[in-house]
Amino acid sequence: MAATARPRRSVLYMPGSNARALEKGRTLPADGLILDLEDAVAPDAKGTARATIKQAIAAAGYGGRELVVRTNGLNTPWGYDDLVMAASSGADAVLLPKVESADMVRQAEVVLRANGSPDSQTIWCMMETPLGMLNAKEIAGASPKLGGLVMGTSDLAKDLHAAHTRDRLPMITSLGLCLLAARAYGLAILDGVHLDLNDDEGFAASCRQGRELGFDGKTLIHPKTIAACNEAFAPDPDEIAFAHRIIDAHAAASAEGKGVVLVDGKLVENLHVENAKRVVAMAAAILALEG
Repeated sequence: MAATARPRRSVLYMPGSNARALEKGRTLPADGLILDLEDAVAPDAKGTARATIKQAIAAAGYGGRELVVRTNGLNTPWGYDDLVMAASSGADAVLLPKVESADMVRQAEVVLRANGSPDSQTIWCMMETPLGMLNAKEIAGASPKLGGLVMGTSDLAKDLHAAHTRDRLPMITSLGLCLLAARAYGLAILDGVHLDLNDDEGFAASCRQGRELGFDGKTLIHPKTIAACNEAFAPDPDEIAFAHRIIDAHAAASAEGKGVVLVDGKLVENLHVENAKRVVAMAAAILALEG
């Protein structure tokens, strides 16, 4: 599925076994919530978490927030039952952990479709292992049901024996490979989490870098980071105003038979208009969500 103008600036992980947290999610200003059955849930609580998530989604009240269920892998004792539940849960998407091949996507898709997953429910893939990085292209093109990629930078750093540096140079190749794959196949893509909740400056730098690289937004581990993340990944008023000027000026030039035009001293052609329309559409989508 092609990526849409749906806001995904901030997507917060929430433990699926914590009913109070899932209730609080209805009031948080995050664009999306990942209701987690994997890392955040102890083995003996998997079944309870499954039921808790299904009940929370059925109770509604999440507004326009995108709801994503992260399952355990099909190679675990819980993965199949997770997918069966997620298929009919009403979640917008199902997030598969540690995806390393197109076959892993297709196997999950078979289970989802067999258990009533609607066409509107997409599959997202956690990209968090070296093999996943090397197979990013085939994963991104694995299924028309695929909606997005999510970077799992914590697990990736562990497997790479890499350091968590401010500039993230040890992971820049991996981030780039996944960005290329996502954009080549029209998918959304979210940056990984920032682990140090006391490092506000580092978090801001990570958001800036993520947006500069081309990510649609960032995954988060605490509600206190939502506001800063939303601001970092949203077009600002000057950007929106400039986008409108580009669209209007190019339309006027086209009406006169001209293919290019100067806007604020900058040469504008079709490719700039496409980007300007994307900015305007995203700004409108954010306004609608927050409204």
